Amino acid sequence: MRLLPAFAFGALILPLAAYANDPNSYAQPDQVRVTHLDLDLTIDFPHRQLDGQATLKLDWKNPRAQSLVLDTRDLKIAKIEALAADGKATRLQYILSPRDKQLGSKLTISAPKHPAQVRIVYTTAPTATGLQWLTPAQTADKKLPFMFSQSESIHARSWVPLQDSPAIRFTYDARVKAPKDVRVVMSAINDAKHPLDGDFKFDQPHPIPSYLLAIGAGDIAVKETGPRSAVYAEPSVVDKAAHEFEDTEKLIATTEQLYGPYAWGRYDILVLPPSFPYGGMENPNMTFATPTVLVGDKSLVSLVSHELAHSWSGNLVTSAAWRDIWLNEGFTTYVQGRITEAVYGKPLADEEALLSARALQKGIGEMPANSQKLAPDPRGVGADDSLSDVAYDKGSWFLRTLEQRFGRENFDNYLKGYFAHFAWHSITTEQMLDYMKPNLIEKYPGKMSWDEVKAWVYGEGIPKDAPLPESPRFNAIDKERSDFLAGSLAAGSLDAKGWNTQEWMYFLDRLPDAPPLAKMQELDAAWHLTGTPNAEIGMRWYSHAIAAGDRAVWSAAAEHMTRIGRMYLTTPLYRAFVKTPEGLAWAEQVYAKAKDGYHPLTQQVVENIIAKAKKAK
Repeated sequence: MRLLPAFAFGALILPLAAYANDPNSYAQPDQVRVTHLDLDLTIDFPHRQLDGQATLKLDWKNPRAQSLVLDTRDLKIAKIEALAADGKATRLQYILSPRDKQLGSKLTISAPKHPAQVRIVYTTAPTATGLQWLTPAQTADKKLPFMFSQSESIHARSWVPLQDSPAIRFTYDARVKAPKDVRVVMSAINDAKHPLDGDFKFDQPHPIPSYLLAIGAGDIAVKETGPRSAVYAEPSVVDKAAHEFEDTEKLIATTEQLYGPYAWGRYDILVLPPSFPYGGMENPNMTFATPTVLVGDKSLVSLVSHELAHSWSGNLVTSAAWRDIWLNEGFTTYVQGRITEAVYGKPLADEEALLSARALQKGIGEMPANSQKLAPDPRGVGADDSLSDVAYDKGSWFLRTLEQRFGRENFDNYLKGYFAHFAWHSITTEQMLDYMKPNLIEKYPGKMSWDEVKAWVYGEGIPKDAPLPESPRFNAIDKERSDFLAGSLAAGSLDAKGWNTQEWMYFLDRLPDAPPLAKMQELDAAWHLTGTPNAEIGMRWYSHAIAAGDRAVWSAAAEHMTRIGRMYLTTPLYRAFVKTPEGLAWAEQVYAKAKDGYHPLTQQVVENIIAKAKKAK
């Protein structure tokens, strides 16, 4: 049995076979591994497709291997060739298996002679789940079309044939041709001064997993925010974005002081159109971000702290399977809190930690038992399903508990060592625990038992002694909310003029699931929440007002749902509407108008919500 040469960590060495069982990938890395990807693509906006070729450099692990197995989804394969050292191409036979709804199609390439490189000529489908194509009318400036990718979790296979598993890391370079005046960006070093000549080249010298492969193209302007950072966005958005993210360099320097040097060179941010389905995506060198965080007061820039933190936890040290995704998201959410505390103060960091903890406390009991675990049994848990609040919020809560038990200085030293030890590798939960036991738990005996660690990682729910931060402002808001609901405090008398976004979020989050209609109408009359440009507040307000039966907010809620494609900010409104027959009919009308502006991932989630409600009806 051959070993992964990169894991030269003594007892932490894992056999290749340990990475050959990713239930979300057809790849067989114990037979052969992709080590480098060379892309040559042309962006075809009229046909909503990418045309070109992917050349894969291979490291054959098994001398008796007969084939290279890749992940694909809805790719049209033109031909596949083996490339000799002199560049001579030889056709290879292949089988493209029938499409599986979740995994796509297994591509098996016959290659008994073990070529060093294989080239695949292909075209993507207009319906590629990892790409969204927008017409000029669907963009902010309405001049040029826009295209962007979202590869996480297993959607890279819809635009590149590869081994689509987080356990497999590769370097890449790319040449991308596009129409003149369109700027192309990728998850690599980007040149802010690159002429818009339709021919772009990229190089990513660090090994990354496939879900961090990213591309974007459109009417994109650039504004520097520091010596190693810039904001990319549509021309009408770029100045606002640069102002909102002007602290980026300070955030980078702060994280370096905590956890070691930033290893990627540059950290740029691409602000996408509102249809982007997530808050942010930590693509190396180029975070993709939602415009919903551009509220003018920097109250939501913790998103940048989060995506930047991924440069250490997630991109530098990566979970080896989607079952282990809490190693990315839990560690990152913890580091995000430390960055926020250092730059914007402990009160804000504590408020954000409390918001996430209270939301998790409210919802975790409704989850299936397996989904409540940080490291669940992988059976029955899809790749996208792994990205739940448990991975983010229970994971970060566990790390805050470790910090409290072992002391901040000791835990910081441990975490810095962890990032350095596993840098540029993908690891399992069990590898992380094997490192933690001697380097933290046993190094400082009596602070935390191993049974307690296992209860956090493999247990359901949240341990009863899980610590929570204190927030005097949240305590005051709790009392005001209680008095308001009891009728002893009028809505207009709430001390809310100075509330920041997080404080409004907290006030609304802890209202009853179906609050009294009269109370919602009173609150709106006093504070004019309907029509708010702040999407975080809007999502919470509309969800509660709909649940209360306030038909007056329906039109504004529909505008919110049509304008914003970020799933976290849109799907709660669909869930609120479909609980009544009239609301379900309204939700279907809204979706019919909004669908073309949604990412395929958002479409899938909304259609599932509506279908489930109709079935129940």
